[in-house]
Amino acid sequence: MPKITILRKTNLQEDSWHSMLISLFRGLAALVVAWAHLRAATFPAFGEVANPSLLFQAMAFSSGFAYLAVMVFFVLSGWLVGGSFLNKMESDRAIQHYAVDRVSRLWVVLVPTFLVALLAGAVVGTIDPARVSFSASDPYSVTAFIGNMFGLQTILVPSFGENFPLWSLANETWYYVLFPLLVLVFRGGSLVLRAAALLAIGAIVQLVTPEIIVYFSIWLLGAGFSRVKIEAGPVLRWALLLLIGGVAVLIRLNGENEISTATFPQFLVFSLLFALSLSSMQFKRLPSPMLDRLDRIGRFFANFSFTVYVLHVPLIFVLVYLSSSLLGVAQLSPHILSHYLIYLGMFLVLVVGGYFFHLPFEANTGRVRQWLKGQLFTRVGAVRT
Repeated sequence: MPKITILRKTNLQEDSWHSMLISLFRGLAALVVAWAHLRAATFPAFGEVANPSLLFQAMAFSSGFAYLAVMVFFVLSGWLVGGSFLNKMESDRAIQHYAVDRVSRLWVVLVPTFLVALLAGAVVGTIDPARVSFSASDPYSVTAFIGNMFGLQTILVPSFGENFPLWSLANETWYYVLFPLLVLVFRGGSLVLRAAALLAIGAIVQLVTPEIIVYFSIWLLGAGFSRVKIEAGPVLRWALLLLIGGVAVLIRLNGENEISTATFPQFLVFSLLFALSLSSMQFKRLPSPMLDRLDRIGRFFANFSFTVYVLHVPLIFVLVYLSSSLLGVAQLSPHILSHYLIYLGMFLVLVVGGYFFHLPFEANTGRVRQWLKGQLFTRVGAVRT
């Protein structure tokens, strides 16, 4: 029988099996989302194609896992962000450090990406570069820019630059806020602090959408299971991974491909299995050339997965515009083999573009954090002294 242990600290060691899987799933999830959105933007919908070829059927099937990929992001975010906060919450200035970490994680990537979105809008003719808008309904306005910086897209403003995948960052932003507040409700140092945290949670619940609150439970699954170690034999561990794949395929074939309160149960089942699987893989990975190589590949793609996620839609807008204006191909045909090669070339641009774009920004998040903490906390300490 499996042995279940509640850990005192979240296991974030990089030489464990679950750590390697986290990197692999992070990188793969970003690629899956980009693959799906590129197909939707370049090829006709599957239902519009008469006598689709096996190749197009395979492409249509493989591009239907985008929402499941987002669930993977939610679980991993809860595991890594929530678990790390729980590990450090007793340390000095834990909340302040947490806030800097979360803001820098988002803004270091979002600010330059929003500038790219503006440039993309100007290139494709969506916006007039000489006109500045402050309308809350304009996705290219200053108001939308600021609102997206604070996770208000889908709540008060549209996703900036018509970058629709940013809906999930609204969820993430409020999960980053809700989780420490929830911890303070149960572990706050005083009754006043606990009451204030509870009131803040109530205010957030009134502000955000029902979907954000409902899907917070999936984020919490990641945080909760980061403290659960399941010791089981290899048969059960690999059976769980196979079951995750089977459930994903079942949802793809028979589930609803949208995010709503009605579709929440199917995503909850998938996420629960994923969290259980990670908990069962919390043991040290023995050295192996093949596994070491796989680990390096996973970490490579994981390191710029956030950039790929937020950047790929503006790049798709530009690629579709160039395909139409330079090649005369407004939409790729599922019946022309060369068009699949064009698609693969576009996808390669998304991945390579994301990699090079992450180098000056996402790759330097750690340096930005250290600089901000030095500026903020050193000055605060000097003032107190």
